[in-house]
Amino acid sequence: MKNTLLSLNTYNYRRGGSDAVFFDHQRLFQSLDWNTVAFTMHHPKNEASDWERYFVDELEFGNDYNLLQKMVMAGKVIYSWEAKAKLKKLIQHVRPDIAHAHCIYHHLSPSVLSALSEAGIPTVMTAHDLKIACPAYKMLNKTGVCEQCKHGNLWHVVKNRCIHDSLAASLLVSVESSVHKALGLYKKNLDTIITPSLFYRDKLIEWGWDANKLVYIPNFIHYQSYLPQFKVGDYFLYFGRLAPEKGVDTLVKAALAAGIRLKLAGTGPYEENLRRLVPDDCKTIEFLGYRSGEALRSLIQHARVVVLPSQWYENAPISVLESYACGKPVIGARIGGIPEMLKPEETGLLFETGDVSALTDRMLAVQSMPDARIETMGRAGYDFATSTFTVERYLDGMRTLYQSLGVKFKH
Repeated sequence: MKNTLLSLNTYNYRRGGSDAVFFDHQRLFQSLDWNTVAFTMHHPKNEASDWERYFVDELEFGNDYNLLQKMVMAGKVIYSWEAKAKLKKLIQHVRPDIAHAHCIYHHLSPSVLSALSEAGIPTVMTAHDLKIACPAYKMLNKTGVCEQCKHGNLWHVVKNRCIHDSLAASLLVSVESSVHKALGLYKKNLDTIITPSLFYRDKLIEWGWDANKLVYIPNFIHYQSYLPQFKVGDYFLYFGRLAPEKGVDTLVKAALAAGIRLKLAGTGPYEENLRRLVPDDCKTIEFLGYRSGEALRSLIQHARVVVLPSQWYENAPISVLESYACGKPVIGARIGGIPEMLKPEETGLLFETGDVSALTDRMLAVQSMPDARIETMGRAGYDFATSTFTVERYLDGMRTLYQSLGVKFKH
């Protein structure tokens, strides 16, 4: 008889970092001879699944809905009776030992947590973002970092138009979060919240979460899949989304001021704004578009250093671990969980987030640094990642947590 893990997530394909964790977590428990069951939303890009007959109907906010469809969609965002009913049928078919939620917010809604609680199934959730505290996920709006809702007044979401700078979307999310908070749908129905960073753990406690419901389990990287290249390259690299919260505008301005080579790998809604910052005759800054797999790894391996200039409360960026696994040091912004993943002057350098002058100084320092010094930092980063952010540590943490909730391991 095998243990069964039920994993809940919006998508059943690798759309972003949280989806990658959703898949990798299932794969790890499959390696322990567990049955794994997925519950997500239907989507054209989904991977095939034995459980897709239970998946909820697709709900994409960018689609062209008529008024009736928008009203139905708004109701599902707040509390999806469809998701609850389909999950109940799935639970009747296969009784999981534990349920592990990832990103479930709008598309599945916390109605699924109610279903799990009513069925007596222990349930945990990984906090990939700050949604269970901040209605807008990021504690960020167009003016910068924002914690105005900390004391419970969610009207700030509407006043500041925190969701896509849209009054309608912000009003819907404000109502959604107010209902969820009033009914205690997260606090009452989740046994434990997993935070991949100590920063997120502390921030959720600041926002009213019980410390006893929070457990820190850091992310991991399959470093065996990476080939470290300690030889120092001649360009600086950013890889990730080109979005305002990523601080790439600060990086582009600093790179121009420093006169160094910069490669940007990624796409996103802020790309045109960033391109406009670069003079037409500039030959040192390249926009490479989306890169993944071996193409991305090669870019990292041949860089001088990777830069992470974020302007929001990053959690525990996998990009830092990927850089270390490729043998590269990191210049990171002093915000969110980034500082706890970076040893200043040993595995990289820190700068005050949003400070163009400070980042310029750090980049010039790395540019003039002897290659041997940068190589030493790259080796230190590799050693740090491969000794601290390991699969073994992650699995030990998860197994200990699951057992504390009454799961009896059958192997």
